[in-house]
Amino acid sequence: MTPQAEPIDVLVLGGAGVDTIVRVPELPLPYADSYMIDSGIRTRAGQTGDFVALGLAALGLRTHHLDLLGDDPEGDLVRALHRERGIALTALPQPAGTRRAVNLVAPDGRRLSLYDTSRGHPDDRFPEETLRALAAAGRHIHVTITQPCAHALPMLAATGVPLSTDLHDWDGENPYHEPFALAADVVFLSAAALPDPERTMRRIAERGRARTVVATAGAEGAYLLADGETTRIPAAAPPAPVVDSNGAGDAFAAAFLYGRLAGEPPQRCARFGAVAGAYACTVPADRADAVGRDDLLKGADGPNP
Repeated sequence: MTPQAEPIDVLVLGGAGVDTIVRVPELPLPYADSYMIDSGIRTRAGQTGDFVALGLAALGLRTHHLDLLGDDPEGDLVRALHRERGIALTALPQPAGTRRAVNLVAPDGRRLSLYDTSRGHPDDRFPEETLRALAAAGRHIHVTITQPCAHALPMLAATGVPLSTDLHDWDGENPYHEPFALAADVVFLSAAALPDPERTMRRIAERGRARTVVATAGAEGAYLLADGETTRIPAAAPPAPVVDSNGAGDAFAAAFLYGRLAGEPPQRCARFGAVAGAYACTVPADRADAVGRDDLLKGADGPNP
């Protein structure tokens, strides 16, 4: 069924799922027959698309999330998260079940994610009529790199609606990520696997549509390439102790897009991203939360660390 095409600030495509959080004493985790997990093992809704949608909605943007979900308890958790946070969701049937992952979280907030890739099929597609209706209603489309988003890229690019994507820990070589990198107007990625972040960023801009590329670098801040110029963006001071880095990149992307849609210059957008990413690192892994607009503006207007 085609949804009503009500006005949308940002359409988030893909990336819905659940994570099971396991707090471990250290990473890498030494081999042992068993570990006692005193903090508990908890499952909560929230993967990359959910967190971007959550961040956008918390900042007051009209957000719509489209993805495939299973008729299973995990899918119910995702539906409940969107319902509770007032985020519009078009959930299409996924017979293989809702995406899930296990996140091992160390005491210093670092994480290791184990993704279950069986919750999908290469032939999965978004219905074109549904996708066109939602895209036509949007000011911006954020495309996650989960299936079946890659198949939707040509049609989305043809709509003329600005696109963004997050390549996460791309190494600059894996061919799966390239269609996303080259189709988007705004590209986010992590610098973690890049020996030369600026070189990769410039390659993306030279070969694709992007005029803005951001490589996040954790506590070292971020690299911003905008209009041919590269700028280092300092990290923002977390407002509370750091407990988990999960979702920090998604929070950065959401706040950056908030600034972009508000007409802010790229450096200001990146400052928003840094503040939101720092906030996300203070949220325990078993919760789904995002910085609000007042705190974002206050943090962005405060002194750099």
